[in-house]
Amino acid sequence: MIALIKMRVYRRGDEVLVAACDADLLGKSFREGELRIEVSSFYDGLIVHKDELIRHMKLATIANFVGEKVVGIAIEEGYVDKENIIRIGGIPHAQMVLI
Repeated sequence: MIALIKMRVYRRGDEVLVAACDADLLGKSFREGELRIEVSSFYDGLIVHKDELIRHMKLATIANFVGEKVVGIAIEEGYVDKENIIRIGGIPHAQMVLI
């Protein structure tokens, strides 16, 4: 089964932000204690597959990832360390910033 990913790219000056989530999470909210995440229109862009997400990750200076598939790809590709993942309502979330 091919993983569907929703991805939106934002550009401002030299910064490139990639926001990506597992497509089936779009429009949902998750809560864990005081943490809450809304998988909102912030992520609602193109439907892409793994290769396209990876291509954009290589250009990103900032990234925001939500979901098992997307966070798993970010870990596999070395953009996120699995020790830095948080789970909100059981859903993995990670961010990346190039310094």
